[in-house]
Amino acid sequence: MSDDIPFNRQVPPAGVLEELSPGVRRLVAPNGGAFTFSGTCSYIVGRGKVAIIDPGPDDPGHVEALLAAVKGEEVVAVAVTHTHRDHSPAVPALVAATGAPTYGAGPHRSARPLHQGETNLLDAAGDLAFNPDVLLAEGDSFGPPDWPLIALATPGHCANHLAFALEADKVLLSGDHVMAWSTSIVAPPDGAMGDYMASLEKLLGRTEERYFPGHGGPVEQPQRFVRAMIQHRRMREAAILQALADGPAPIAPLTARIYASLPVGLHGAAALNLFAHLEDLVQRGRVLTEGTPSFDGRYWLA
Repeated sequence: MSDDIPFNRQVPPAGVLEELSPGVRRLVAPNGGAFTFSGTCSYIVGRGKVAIIDPGPDDPGHVEALLAAVKGEEVVAVAVTHTHRDHSPAVPALVAATGAPTYGAGPHRSARPLHQGETNLLDAAGDLAFNPDVLLAEGDSFGPPDWPLIALATPGHCANHLAFALEADKVLLSGDHVMAWSTSIVAPPDGAMGDYMASLEKLLGRTEERYFPGHGGPVEQPQRFVRAMIQHRRMREAAILQALADGPAPIAPLTARIYASLPVGLHGAAALNLFAHLEDLVQRGRVLTEGTPSFDGRYWLA
């Protein structure tokens, strides 16, 4: 069901500094994997005075490479799109080396409180140490004076997720909200499907010509791509409702049925995505469950 999205799975090489636009350079961290593709994309925005976006994991070699890439320039900002551990743990080392202030949408937080007896299956994924010097809200401007970035609140993948618009280059640094190589994981309680869909719809009103994401290569023709992402999620929702028409079911068999074409090793992440859809459907009154939605619960049509 992902064939409806015009993916670009070209692999950006890790450890190679590349100029993507007049104001944006990219250096990919060497943390490739099933959920990071070839690695986390760290971006250097501006010339002379620069901002570093998403420094990546706590990897001394990657930090050294970033510092080498900006040698002779002044780092005026270090910002993160969100606080997953593949994006922000390198911040302290960069700050120690540059003295730059940090920017973000606040410390790591969940999209909702934990329900009674619930365990956060994504605890290990969050960087709980990050706390920005400057708290960014919708529309806030920061960064190099000649290459200012505008913060855009895009919760869903993570509650404190931001994208950054660089109007000078007509690009959006989209973090993990929209990526060219894959759909994003939306997993409660850290993420929320209702928030994610609203953030996608929000992008349809924007005019950026390219997106530079947190993993993988650029998103070309982003309006077409985002429309396809929205349609894909709606199709996934329709598949869930169709499966539940056969009777009540817990998440595990629903995952096996709906994600039948996905490698079994990715079914855990798929089940979390499915949970996010079910939680949203319960909130909208389309699906019922006993008590509050839970990962171990049973679900049926309203």
